[in-house]
Amino acid sequence: MIVAMIVGLVVGVILGFSLNITYPSEYSFYITMALLAAIDSLLGATRSYMEGKYNNAIFLSGFFTNAILAALLVYLGDRLGIPLYYATIFVFGGRLFQNLAMIRRLILDKYFIKKE
Repeated sequence: MIVAMIVGLVVGVILGFSLNITYPSEYSFYITMALLAAIDSLLGATRSYMEGKYNNAIFLSGFFTNAILAALLVYLGDRLGIPLYYATIFVFGGRLFQNLAMIRRLILDKYFIKKE
């Protein structure tokens, strides 16, 4: 799975730089928050895979649901004049660092810390 994620990331970066796809600048904030949620989902999937609990249905539903929720919160906050994007940054940013810390701990436990 990790190899597939790395290949997918490399292919996505290459396509992103080679294709000339533009979008209106008004959407940049929505896309940024949706990407934050998507990265959180990817790190959560990596963590669950390393723990032996990975489920593809849970990953896919969480990936799209989180990205849509983040974009909707930003949109709703835009319409109401309330900075609801802070909730997206706080929740998904916090979970991103939490998942990254757990992945680091799992790697250290598996490869570097001697079990007695």
